[in-house]
Amino acid sequence: SSLPAKRAWSLRGLGGMSQAMAVRAMPAGTSSAFVVPRLAADTARQSPPVTIDGPARSHADVGSQSQSGLLSGVAFAAPAGLAAAALRRKCKRRPKRARCIVAADPPYTVEPVDGDPTKGYFPPKATPLLDSLGDEGTQKIRQMDVEQLKQLADEVRWQVLDAVSVTGGHLGAGLGVVELTVALHHVFDTPRDEICWDVAHQCQPHKVLTGRRSRIYTLRQGGGLSGFAKRKESIYDAFGAGHSSTSISAAVGFQTAKDRLGRSGHSVAVIGDGAITGGMAWEAMNHAGGMGCKTVVVLNDNGQVSLPTFYNQVKQPVGALSDTLSGTSVAASRGLNLQGDIAKFETSEAFQNARQFAKSATKSLLPEQLSSAAAKLDEYTRDFVKTVPFKGSGSGSKGELFEQLGFYYVGPIDGHDMGTLTQVLKNIRRDHESGAISKPVFLHIKTKKGNGYEPAQNATDKLHAVQPKFNVPKSPDPAAAAKPKSPALTTVFGNSLIREAERDDKVVAITAAMPGGTGIGLFERRFGPERTFDVGIAEQHAVTFAAGLAAGGLKPFCAIYSTFLQRGYDQLVHDVALQKLPVRFILDRAGLVGADGATHGGTFDLSFMSCIPDMMICASADEVELSNMIHTLACIDDAPTALRFPRGSAYGDLQMPEAPRFLEPGKGRIAREGRDGKIAILSVGSRLRESLKAADELEKLGISATVADARWVKPVDAKLIGWLASDHRAMITVEENSIGGFSAMVQQVLLDGGYLDGLGKTPVAFRSMTLPDRWIDHNDPFLQYDDAQLNCEHIVGKALEVLKRVGVKVNEAEAQAASANSGTYADA
Repeated sequence: SSLPAKRAWSLRGLGGMSQAMAVRAMPAGTSSAFVVPRLAADTARQSPPVTIDGPARSHADVGSQSQSGLLSGVAFAAPAGLAAAALRRKCKRRPKRARCIVAADPPYTVEPVDGDPTKGYFPPKATPLLDSLGDEGTQKIRQMDVEQLKQLADEVRWQVLDAVSVTGGHLGAGLGVVELTVALHHVFDTPRDEICWDVAHQCQPHKVLTGRRSRIYTLRQGGGLSGFAKRKESIYDAFGAGHSSTSISAAVGFQTAKDRLGRSGHSVAVIGDGAITGGMAWEAMNHAGGMGCKTVVVLNDNGQVSLPTFYNQVKQPVGALSDTLSGTSVAASRGLNLQGDIAKFETSEAFQNARQFAKSATKSLLPEQLSSAAAKLDEYTRDFVKTVPFKGSGSGSKGELFEQLGFYYVGPIDGHDMGTLTQVLKNIRRDHESGAISKPVFLHIKTKKGNGYEPAQNATDKLHAVQPKFNVPKSPDPAAAAKPKSPALTTVFGNSLIREAERDDKVVAITAAMPGGTGIGLFERRFGPERTFDVGIAEQHAVTFAAGLAAGGLKPFCAIYSTFLQRGYDQLVHDVALQKLPVRFILDRAGLVGADGATHGGTFDLSFMSCIPDMMICASADEVELSNMIHTLACIDDAPTALRFPRGSAYGDLQMPEAPRFLEPGKGRIAREGRDGKIAILSVGSRLRESLKAADELEKLGISATVADARWVKPVDAKLIGWLASDHRAMITVEENSIGGFSAMVQQVLLDGGYLDGLGKTPVAFRSMTLPDRWIDHNDPFLQYDDAQLNCEHIVGKALEVLKRVGVKVNEAEAQAASANSGTYADA
């Protein structure tokens, strides 16, 4: 409450969960403005003093993430671990990011940060209506007329384009929902009325309108705004997202909570035609329709079921549902305009009153059987009127599909027609409030992904995701052209799989709507849809479908991001492993993933897979190992297998083999053998190079470290572990996974072998380095691993710590001599 209005970001835009709960719990019609000072006063009574870059003060002065919520919205100071790491970083240096600071003396204002961009690479544009909103939230939007809303949408679209030209990231989906976003905030009383964005990669317009425009150029940057909806970032982000098909379940939960607690208001789910292919969406609709929950589901239908929708020999979006939803396009303006008129009529008060009268009359005058038939006649008549007379209107049986699930189906309507959108949404809101419609409403809108930006509309993938400066013409760079670019590891996988499939025609590939992201698109280009299966956003089905293929005699490679395999875990256990079916799981994006943040991090797979009987799990340290492991998995026909590898590019300094070789399961390798038996570093996966760098640094201190690459998490190399434990005073494991993964497997071998108890031999001092037990937000990947303390200097620090415990001292003279002799180390 002490932040000056002109310089501080709005508390509304930055509030935490307690503030959000307070706003949503208020009686209808009450202003939420009073909540902030009340929370500040409550916080002052409850919070102990804290120190943040200055003298002691209470949380009430600077805000509390858990109570007043200011810290959750502003990147104040970097965590202590990051600051310390920046001071001691030796192995690799990166430029420091500017950060927001809290002044040491009252008032505690948020100062602008030098170097933070306030404009991008698009021509400047006047944004008077957007400027008038400031960072005060959505209240003023509800006072605008349709023409102002159209202008506001135009300004928001420019703002999204300009911001993403700086930050990169998702773009096309956000451009396609600008009008919808403005209309939702105009009609509904946000944040009291919750909007649940499915996946939430389309929420940049939402963030611009909800108190975060001043920080929109920090999207996906360290300490900046998330690229997805995030509850701790704003009270307007009702439900966090990043994964698919969750919005309807969340909205039904919100609405049910309102009903149970006697609160008024509405809950809205916005889901795309890609996300609605996920089974969870249908489970939620089945439940909502069954209990008559008055949720509003908006289907944002842009014809983009897969990413990209049309690739190589694939000419239509995947799945039968895309056929059901087809038949309408924004281009078919005549039919769609007629549908808009019908939608306004069928949600109007006069029509709903007539329906209620007809229902009451038939119930009282007709027998029960005829009364039920008359109720169905209403659905069939509306469906007929929408379909038959108007070519291009595109309703047909799709409306009946959702009506049978207990929804009141409306549409399809033009999702870029502001007048129709706002009128239909207002009618739906009123119908729910009056009780004229006592069931969930399914509003089907047709939109263009990338709308309003011609390059996006012309692109095959509608500019789903872009790099910074995507709109800036690239100048020829002879030096860059002369230097070969290292391929992405995803490309290395795709090409390696093609090589295996050329040898064996039983090899087939599966993706869950991610052909480009997983490399399966390369496979499809070579072998076509006969050997490539895109199942849509349906990981559970993908896993069991792969199990069926394996049981039928094929060799399925099921390529799913590590984070998305979490969605198919029961199928992995019950349908694959329990039956010991040879499905090969390829887990891209293992470990920390950079700008996509915690929702997309592959941080748990070693933990949740290593506990499953009969699973065989390997992790590649580089592109050569990746190619060899693909070949190895293709040769294993008697058990389920999994290979994990990180997001990023190949190192490019290794010679790829002419023919891959088979890697014996359960056997690791020595990457560097030490001379003094002091310490062994056992790495698995892509932390191997950081481990080798750490060994170079330790060599400068007179410590000759052994570095080993486990290769296999399961079966683990017990012989290698035993040798390392017997011949070294101390041992460290390094993995880019949470607790309970590789280190747990190694520890079990050490315990069973008696290497830790000291009975009859000197025990080895054992330490493990895993991802910490907390979420790591979006940032540059190197800085994320700095935060996780899994980079070179952290391995060195851990080694010195454990060696000190066993009495090994660093010889300063040796350290100086080693430093003078070795100079700067080179990447191993």
